[in-house]
Amino acid sequence: MKNRLHYTFFLALIVASGLLALHYLPEISIKNKKLRKVDLLSDVRCDVKVIDSFVVDTFSVVSVVKPLFVDSCKSGIECIEDYSDSTSHGMSHFYEALSEADKGHRPARIAYFGDSFIEGDILTADLRSLLQQKFGGRGVGYVSMTSKFAGFRPTVKHRFSGWTSHHVTDSVDFVRSRQDISNNYYSASDGAYTSLEATSKYASCLAECGSSSIFYLTDDSLYITAEINDTETEEFRVKGDSTLQCLTVDGNIKKVKWSIVESSPEAVFYAVTMDDNNGVILDNFSTRGSSGQQLLGIPVSILKGYNKLRKYDLVVIQFGLNVAFEGGIDYGYYKEGMKPVIAHLKKAFPDTSILVVSIGDRETKDENGNLRTMPGVKALIRSQQMLAAETGVAFWNLFNAMGGDGSMVEMVNAKPAMANYDYTHINFRGGKHIAGLLYDALMYGKEQYEKRKSYEME
Repeated sequence: MKNRLHYTFFLALIVASGLLALHYLPEISIKNKKLRKVDLLSDVRCDVKVIDSFVVDTFSVVSVVKPLFVDSCKSGIECIEDYSDSTSHGMSHFYEALSEADKGHRPARIAYFGDSFIEGDILTADLRSLLQQKFGGRGVGYVSMTSKFAGFRPTVKHRFSGWTSHHVTDSVDFVRSRQDISNNYYSASDGAYTSLEATSKYASCLAECGSSSIFYLTDDSLYITAEINDTETEEFRVKGDSTLQCLTVDGNIKKVKWSIVESSPEAVFYAVTMDDNNGVILDNFSTRGSSGQQLLGIPVSILKGYNKLRKYDLVVIQFGLNVAFEGGIDYGYYKEGMKPVIAHLKKAFPDTSILVVSIGDRETKDENGNLRTMPGVKALIRSQQMLAAETGVAFWNLFNAMGGDGSMVEMVNAKPAMANYDYTHINFRGGKHIAGLLYDALMYGKEQYEKRKSYEME
């Protein structure tokens, strides 16, 4: 009988070659369920992995970016990393402003930019409350003339009528040169109004305030009124001006209604505020679906107008939900795209501290249906850290502060839940938790700054 044993070898070779070739097929999904890749060499393959907030290759480790100075960081706090340079956009200016906030000279103001993670005053409401309890101050701050989510925001009762709204997310008829710091602008018909009513349900610091302002831009005259607490009305007849303008009323304000009695077709209006003249003011600027790069479209003249009329001591930039994706490894393009944004803000706010807050944990399912941190998250955080380092501003790692891998799952599974079942967005309970983490980081940073300053003066 003829020996055909070598045929078995050839058959095994053909099968192995076929399995190796299957690895190079494109990803296949059935009913949105991704099938696992065939990888015969998975145990020996040298893959790119994401470790400890930065990308490393199996054979070479990319060095961690270090701040210009490093303070001690006690256990239980994710410290702010300060990469400030000679342009002084690190945290020192804000820490100095906090030290002066309760002395009555002027409030320390924060502009907090973000995406849907902070929509409706989530997170910022509790951070505002913690800072106002510590340093004084009252009021919800900046509120756009209208809002798609007015009923969702629990920190102010917001009513309005008679406005035509224009948002940066509009697909047509949005004139970028007319937008303000919130990436919006509003046109008024005669009789348009915006009413803000304080509420103490969320925080006692919101029960009333000491002043209210309206911000607008017009080349023609306007007739505007402000009704305070449904009893007292102040009238304003203003002339046109090419720069950002504001009107302000003072008093023990629980409710204020700004009305445009006579408008101009070219006039645009931006916001109404509820503030105090000392303590801390925190303004929420959330844009759903944003990567943060839309901030570059705000005219520098408008930003400089706010720096004059409503000077900010800290600008927080928190984006990433709309940038990270499943297979993301290199986000250098995003870092380079955000550098002009930082430069734009530095030009408009030359004395202001700037803090980049990283994306937090975000979960997706693997091919087996198990939840795990989206692989692109850590690579994006690395790019956000490098963005702060290369532009000379400060950085806070929200992912680490939350607890790292799987922390969003823990927040969703908490009783009561602190995040939504999309495993991406937090709710108000989660916002309170994260606000506490950021507040602790700010307070510890201020403490370390004061110790360092005292040491340098000796």
